[in-house]
Amino acid sequence: MFNVPKSKANVAESNFVDYVKIYCRSGKGGKGSTHMHRAKYMPKGGPDGGDGGRGGHVILRGNRNYWTLLHLKFNRHVMAGNGENGSQNKSTGKKGKDQIIDVPCGTVVYNAETGEYVCDVTEDGQKVILLRGGKGGWGNVHFATATRQAPDFAQPGEPMQEMMVILELKLLADVGLVGFPNAGKSTLLASITAAKPKIANYPFTTMEPNLGIVNYRDGKSFVMADIPGIIEGAAEGRGLGLRFLRHIERNSLLLFMVPADADDIAKEYDILLNEVVKFNPDMADKTRVLAITKCDMLDQELMDEIEPTLPEGIPHVFISAVTGLGIEVLKDILWEELNSEKNRLLDNGEELAHRSKEISYMRQEMEDEGEAEDILPPDAPLAYEDYSDEFWDIEEDLKDFK
Repeated sequence: MFNVPKSKANVAESNFVDYVKIYCRSGKGGKGSTHMHRAKYMPKGGPDGGDGGRGGHVILRGNRNYWTLLHLKFNRHVMAGNGENGSQNKSTGKKGKDQIIDVPCGTVVYNAETGEYVCDVTEDGQKVILLRGGKGGWGNVHFATATRQAPDFAQPGEPMQEMMVILELKLLADVGLVGFPNAGKSTLLASITAAKPKIANYPFTTMEPNLGIVNYRDGKSFVMADIPGIIEGAAEGRGLGLRFLRHIERNSLLLFMVPADADDIAKEYDILLNEVVKFNPDMADKTRVLAITKCDMLDQELMDEIEPTLPEGIPHVFISAVTGLGIEVLKDILWEELNSEKNRLLDNGEELAHRSKEISYMRQEMEDEGEAEDILPPDAPLAYEDYSDEFWDIEEDLKDFK
C-alpha cells in the first residue's frame, strides 16, 4: 500500500525523544572503622570504631513537567556518591549522595543487557529506587564480646551496583488513535482538543505522538493520544508504526479510524488490528471503538449501505471532524466505554508494562533508535574491582559471638 523505508530513515530530527540508553551506578558503602579508644588515663579504652556510611541510591522520579526523555540524551552517565568510612568515637561515615533521575510519567525501564523489565514510573512524584547503594560496614565496636574485648577487624562496605538501562516512554492516555496515514486522526484531535498537530494531505504527516484533552459534559474530560499512521507490516518494522506502537500499550481504549472512501472498511480494520496484536498480543483484550471518518460527503442512504459491511461486535460511529458530524455521539461512546465495568476489569496497564523484551529484538531496536553504541564511562572497568571485598552476613557472624 505504501512504499516506505524503515523508520530510522524517516524520523525527522525533533525534540521528542522517547527512547534512551544510560549507564547507572549506585555508591558503595563505606568501611567500618577498627579504631581503638586512646586516652591518657584509659590505656585499654576498647573498640570505638564507627560504621561506614551508606552508598547513594539511583532513584527514578516521575515529573509531570517533562514531556520527553530529551534531557537524558546529554547525561548518559548517572553515578551516585560512595559512603564515607567510619571513624573513631563511634562516628558513622557520611552517606553517599543519591542521584535522582526525573522522567516523564509513563517511563518504563529495561535492562539493556538482558531485555528484562526492571520497573516503571506512572505517577507524578512517584519514586522508584533503580539501584540501591551499598550498606555501610559495621565498625569493630559491634564485634566486642566478653571474650573478645578488643576486636581488630571491622566489616567492609557493601559493593555498589551498576546497570546499563533502556528508558522507554509510553504515553499515558485514555484513548489511543489507530489508523492508516491520512485517516483523519490529527484532524480529529485538533477539532476536539486544544492540541495543534501538523495536518497535511500526504502520508506520515504526523512524525511524533500528540496528546490532547477532550472536554466532555459537566466538566469531565479524558486524554486522547494520536500516533503516526500504521501500515501493513508495521510490526515487522515497516513505516513508522513500530517506533510508536509502544505508545498505545498503556491506553485504556483504542479508537480505530478508517476513512469512508476506503475500498473495504472491514478489511482495513482487520489489518490495523492484526498489526497491533502482532506487536503485543495482550492488546487484543483492549476495548475498541471504530470511527468511519471523512463522512461529510455521505448522506444517510450511503451510510445505511455501508452499515452491514462493518465489523461485528464493535461500537462504531460515522464522523466528520470538518463539519462536526457525529462528534458528540463519538464522545458519548468513548466516555461510556471508558467507564464501563468491562473496561475497568480489563485494566491491563501493569501487565503490559511488565513485558520483558527478547534480547535479539532489543539489540535491533537499539540499533534502529541510534542507541547501540557503547556508553560505558572511562572508569567503568574499575567498578568491577569493588566486588573484590565480600560483604559479611552480619546475622551469621553474630552467631559466633553469642
